[in-house]
Order: sequence, then C-alpha cells, then structure tokens
Amino acid sequence: MSTVATKPVSLPRFTTSEKWVHRSTGVLVAALTVTGAVLYYEPFALAVGRRPLVEGIHIVAGLLLPLPALAGAMASPALRRDFATLGRMTALDWQWLRRKDRRRARLPIGKFNGGQKLASAVLLGGLLVLFCTGLLLIAPARINLPVGTRQGATIVHDTFTFGVLLLLAGHFWLALRHPEARQALRTGRMDRRYAEIEYAGWADETQRSD
Repeated sequence: MSTVATKPVSLPRFTTSEKWVHRSTGVLVAALTVTGAVLYYEPFALAVGRRPLVEGIHIVAGLLLPLPALAGAMASPALRRDFATLGRMTALDWQWLRRKDRRRARLPIGKFNGGQKLASAVLLGGLLVLFCTGLLLIAPARINLPVGTRQGATIVHDTFTFGVLLLLAGHFWLALRHPEARQALRTGRMDRRYAEIEYAGWADETQRSD
C-alpha cells in the first residue's frame, strides 16, 4: 500500500552556531549603541554619569565585536557557507532587486536574497571602518598620534555610526514585518510556506535533501 509523503511544516534554517553568532553580535551592537549614545549626547552623559565606565564598556564591546563571527566561522561549516553565499551576488539576485513584484514572483532565490546580501556587505564595510577608526581613537593613550588624525577619525567614526544605525533601523523594520524570519532566528526553523515564497530555490533544495 503506497503512502503519500506529506510536506514538513517547517524547514531547518539555522544551526545553533549560526543563532549564537547572531545573538552575540546583536548584544555587542546593542551595548555599543547605548554606550555610544551616552558618550555622544551630552544630556545622556549627564543623566548617566560614570563616563570612564561607559567609555570602557564601549571600548571592550568594540574590541569583542569581531569575535563571535570569527569563532563561529572556525567552528561551524554552515556559517562558513552562509558567509560565502552572502558574499556572492548572482544574476538572479540582481533580477530580484529590479523587480517590484519580487515578493510575489516566487523567483528561485537561495538562502539569502539580493537585498540581504547587499545589506550585509554595506554593514560589514561600515563596521570595519568603525573598528579601525575606533582603534585610532584609543591609540593616543599609547602612541603619539597627530591631533588632526584623531579629529578626522572622530568625524569618520561618528558619520559611519549614523549610517550603520540607519541600516540597522531598516533591518529591525523588516524583521517586524516578517515574523517568520524572526522565528527562524529564534528556533532555527522557518515556516515552509513562507520559505517557498521568499526563498523558493533554497526551500526546494532543502526539501529534496531531506
């Protein structure tokens, strides 16, 4: 007697390592955002006080920021595959970006769409600039840097901070609009019907490999 295979309700999306890296990085970014706001905006600084402590937390969080991704990439083949996928734009990704009906077209998108790939590239570049300029800002305590270098680093650091915060605001806005994506990051599994619409290529490949 033959049986008809039923489709799963959800598909495996993220491993424990991938979820850990995302959450750890999010905590560090939140710490940087809060302490940075206190250091930058005088009313916050006056309300909080303890500037040396706040500055110390900001520096430590900034220095630790690359570690979750580096440790996760070393330990997790799945995360390394994610990084490789995010770093490679395909013709299909550009087609997805050009289409106004991209969310109804059911293009055979892989695990990440073109928007996510571009956003991750811009975010990585912005964070690298913030990391390097941050090192310059703490360096004068140890080496004799010209005042002009420090002032320039401060301007670049502040400017890129606002750019990164704007990008993260867009990230949060999209996350609020797509609870299925939030669930995938929380549980590691994504609703199958949502995946078949948003990531049809990845959903098909995942179901064939099960």
